[in-house]
Amino acid sequence: MNAVQARGLSAGWILIVSAVLAACANTAVTSSNTAKTFLPSPSWDCGMSGGIPVPESGILVLEAEVPLDAVYDVGRTPFGQRQAVVTQAGAARGPRIQAAVLAGGLDFQLTLSNGVLEVEQILVLRTSDDRYVILRNAGTGPGASDLRVVYDFEASTTGEYAWLNTGKYVGRRVIDTAAKVMRLSIYDVSAVAPAAAADMAPIRKPADRPPQPWDYRHADAGEQRGEMILTEAVALGRSQAVQGGKRGNRNVIPITGGTLTGLVSGKVLFGGADYQSLGGGGPAIDARYLWQTSDGEVIVVRNTTNAGIGLVPTFETRVDGKYAWLNSGNYLSSNPGMGAGGVSISMYRSK
Repeated sequence: MNAVQARGLSAGWILIVSAVLAACANTAVTSSNTAKTFLPSPSWDCGMSGGIPVPESGILVLEAEVPLDAVYDVGRTPFGQRQAVVTQAGAARGPRIQAAVLAGGLDFQLTLSNGVLEVEQILVLRTSDDRYVILRNAGTGPGASDLRVVYDFEASTTGEYAWLNTGKYVGRRVIDTAAKVMRLSIYDVSAVAPAAAADMAPIRKPADRPPQPWDYRHADAGEQRGEMILTEAVALGRSQAVQGGKRGNRNVIPITGGTLTGLVSGKVLFGGADYQSLGGGGPAIDARYLWQTSDGEVIVVRNTTNAGIGLVPTFETRVDGKYAWLNSGNYLSSNPGMGAGGVSISMYRSK
């Protein structure tokens, strides 16, 4: 071996060793963060702005396996890369609970440009004492390998499962698209001590996108209906009522399908519901569901009561598609009118 070859070999080993050390350093950082409490972004704090602890540091409450009805790639929306999942019926079990996970649950996942995930779920359980429980959950993490979801239960304040209304719950949610199943594991972290600042790992969001909203749009008092953009006929399932929950009475009316006609034509997809609040704990009507246009694009829809205005819809769809105009502007909706097997609703541009 001559001197030039020796120097080349030495330089090669230096590059390899440097790469290995860098990989180890990155692994160490990742490993270290998995033991830390996440400090969520203020714009998506998941209801635990003081920090989301490691779920497994708490006490196991339940595990669930839920088959998937469909996984939709909505595309790049104003907020990031959006995926929408609709569930079929599943089962949940734990030391103190046995319940069915009802079909039609929604899981919205947002992937930001730096890999950070934000998740919102809306699920309904039917417990072994034949009562309903609503969950609207929010999660975040630096990526799929450490996603933490904060679970919020709304159960009857009387009965066997009233304890679900108390405590602090954090869990894991894993979607296996190959097996078409979502797996949940939920822990009570009420007894987990608050983390010191040195044990916090901030979830940093890039500034290249506006934050996704948790609340619905509140229309201005002077808004009026302008051009009609479409009419939807929405098929509905049997009501699921939560009596005397921690936020009052609730009524969930599942959305099972339907049709769209107008500037947007296509179908209302199976999944989601009108998550009504009958006791002032939220909007009287709060419908969350999905459309699929006749040319295959998927649109996320929320249509919600705004006091004094009526119903106010908002939409989220891909920014590079035919229906990107729905992402901007303001819209109003008629109240639901009774139709065959469901309701008929017309939507308008606001003026």
